[in-house]
Amino acid sequence: MTRNILTLSIVFLMATGLTATAQAACVAEYKAKRDNPLELYYNVAQISGPCTKANARAQLQAQLARQGLTLLKVLSVRNQ
Repeated sequence: MTRNILTLSIVFLMATGLTATAQAACVAEYKAKRDNPLELYYNVAQISGPCTKANARAQLQAQLARQGLTLLKVLSVRNQ
């Protein structure tokens, strides 16, 4: 299961298009799950736009749904 989480994390980070930009990157820390069988995930992802939990929630819900995951909670957002 740890290997699956690591693989998913790498794929997710690549899919979010982590590229160097002139402005500070906003990073969201979140928890997600997949049912049947239950799998829990903790990860961080770069988000675009305002660095707020509401914006992170909106972006992550759509991205995670495409991967068959449900967003449980955005734990924090921060500029890097």
